[in-house]
Amino acid sequence: MSLNTPLLQQPRAVLAGLAALLLLHGAHASAQTLVVDRYTVLAATPTTAQEDLLGGINRILFPLEVVTVGDALAAALESSGYRLAVSAESDASREILMPLPLPDAHRTLGPVPLRLALQTLAGPAWHLLEDPVHRLVAFERCSAFREVR
Repeated sequence: MSLNTPLLQQPRAVLAGLAALLLLHGAHASAQTLVVDRYTVLAATPTTAQEDLLGGINRILFPLEVVTVGDALAAALESSGYRLAVSAESDASREILMPLPLPDAHRTLGPVPLRLALQTLAGPAWHLLEDPVHRLVAFERCSAFREVR
């Protein structure tokens, strides 16, 4: 009897499947991986958006009610866990930046990291400041634009 007969090929397929299953089961034993289905093994680690709240990729579409840069910044930060800082130092800058009209070109942003979306909304005259301890963001004018009123 030849080794290539259909009766002997079926056990070979079963053994190959069993070997693959054992390999996958070994991957499941790791604390860093998770077997989701037959051919998918995922890393059991936080996503970029979970580790770096402002670094997660977002697509933002502002509704028509959002008419100022301040409204857009607040809306973009709404579900991020961050908020706009309110302080005596930032009040002068806030009076200039926040009431600016939201450009139509900024009504839809992304996919882009939230940090870059915030910087885009503020524009090149502003530098994004982050306080990850208190989860606050603020903006200061870049040095080239400080004298402009």
